[in-house]
Amino acid sequence: MSWLDDSGGAVRGGLPPSWKDCIYGQRAELARMLHQPLARLAAQCLGHWGERGRLNAELAANFACIPHCACLYCLDANGVQICDNVIGNGIEPDHFGRDRSQRPYMKEPIPSWGFLLSDAYISLTSHRPSLTALQIVRDADRVLGYVGADFDLRDLPATAELYKEPESWRQIKGDPAIRGQLFQQCRVESPMDRSLEPALAILEELLTQRDVFQCQIHFSSSQVTLWTVADPYRYRILDHEALSDPDICLAYPRRPYAKDALIPQCAIASILDTLKALRTGDENIYLRVSSINIFNGMVSLTFSCDGSHYMRHDEFLTKNTAFWFGTGAVGHSEPPARA
Repeated sequence: MSWLDDSGGAVRGGLPPSWKDCIYGQRAELARMLHQPLARLAAQCLGHWGERGRLNAELAANFACIPHCACLYCLDANGVQICDNVIGNGIEPDHFGRDRSQRPYMKEPIPSWGFLLSDAYISLTSHRPSLTALQIVRDADRVLGYVGADFDLRDLPATAELYKEPESWRQIKGDPAIRGQLFQQCRVESPMDRSLEPALAILEELLTQRDVFQCQIHFSSSQVTLWTVADPYRYRILDHEALSDPDICLAYPRRPYAKDALIPQCAIASILDTLKALRTGDENIYLRVSSINIFNGMVSLTFSCDGSHYMRHDEFLTKNTAFWFGTGAVGHSEPPARA
């Protein structure tokens, strides 16, 4: 959650880095933007509390003071609406008497200073990601209810840059049904497996010389999905026939290796050699899918157990097959270097 403390500073709840940090920063900025206007509006509503028409008028008169608001309303202490929904161009009367007590924002604890910016939720009416700000209305020490302001996430300004994907090694478990059957299955040789050397040589050429910055290799289904610098919004698929024909390289323009790539050009061959070893080194635990992105410097791996790993290319190259398969597996020596 994100709100303001009583000194005006942002309160952080120990969120981990990456996308959650980005969300925290945006929510803290939105809370700072909304806290004072809602507090003033709650004070103005206090004198009309319980009077539906006057509350409607007060909310309408101050609607423009709440930045980016989709609708305003007042609730009693039990979460029941005591006026209509006030929107930018009028009144929506159907919500008077509505019990909002079970909505996500009513179940969050409101801080002692009386303002809450809720977690995002899916709106019942628009079916879009939304959030709600609540300001407590007090008469002395008695809580009368709340002024609520709803916001459509589409209408809120971006207050932070796009988050950076973390570079630390991440492991994600897959389908437990697949993991449970791991040692009852074995690798079936695919068409790509039968011509793996030329296929990987073609991929090396495409990644280092031919405009391709990302590839996703589907070993089991013998296909590769490619993204190019010249046309990054559209992917291209190479099937087994294309991956066995070096002429396919002519379909992609020559381009000098990107200077801002995080994977060095000289490391591409070693990465592909290691992927080959992980594909062929064990009959039960074997690589099914892998991806390489030269700009974010990451390699992804999905094994026959359906577990996925995302790791930096340099960390990936420090791991031999013994690390992945264990010392009891077939082929647990260092991956062979390409001749």
